Amino acid sequence: MRLATFVAPGESGPRSGDVRDGVVVSFDGNPSVADILATADRPVARGPEFALTDVRLLAPFRPRAVFMVGANYKAHVDAAAKVGKMPDWLAPGEIPCLLKGPGSPVGPSDPVVRPPEIRSLDYEGELMAVLGPGGRPVGYAVANDISARDVGDRWQLTRHKGGDTFCPWGPWITTADEIPDPYALRLRTWVDDELRQDGSTAEMIVRIPEIVDYIGKTIAVRQGDLLLTGTPAGTAAEMTDPRWLQPGQRVRVEIEGLGSIENTIVAG
Repeated sequence: MRLATFVAPGESGPRSGDVRDGVVVSFDGNPSVADILATADRPVARGPEFALTDVRLLAPFRPRAVFMVGANYKAHVDAAAKVGKMPDWLAPGEIPCLLKGPGSPVGPSDPVVRPPEIRSLDYEGELMAVLGPGGRPVGYAVANDISARDVGDRWQLTRHKGGDTFCPWGPWITTADEIPDPYALRLRTWVDDELRQDGSTAEMIVRIPEIVDYIGKTIAVRQGDLLLTGTPAGTAAEMTDPRWLQPGQRVRVEIEGLGSIENTIVAG
């Protein structure tokens, strides 16, 4: 299933639906996507159908928490280290885990707001895992871990990663049964029409179960929590002369089998 939350033509309230071959089929009773994922016996969508091009896709649901892991793709780590952009305070064996802010998650086409004091705004295309019972992934989505590099030292990480609109995701949730191997997916990011990132989830250093176990040592991971799993090489921070995101630019992230999201940068 590809579970979407959307606004149909002529309507103002959201519907839930299953995306199939260019259309989205509504669920009877309009259960939330979060509730559908939490149900062992998932319903079949049999309601009104709408062309995917005619609806406005929203974030699939509002999560309780968005966990994230950093420095999880070796090529990204190596490239950032060469230009002095990789923190030197991580102890060997540590998994750098952070939380996005409560206002970070937004929809797959919503604007990303660059705060007035930020000039070094960066993109990080990432695989998003949607966690279920026991921290097991019940679905996957596309995400962009927007980062404010101006405030990226160790005492500013909440501001660095947790800004409002700093986590666009979607365009829907593809249930885990549809993805035989989440560690074999091509991941690409474009800024306007320039390909900036072209990697694979096969490059992950630490995989999802180990990350969840690590987080769970101090924080209870719950049904519906989200996990950002790291980014491949190609971010602006890795460049000798970084090309930071500017208002008016479009950032598109695409993951094989999961769809794509595209967000425009706007000035705050």
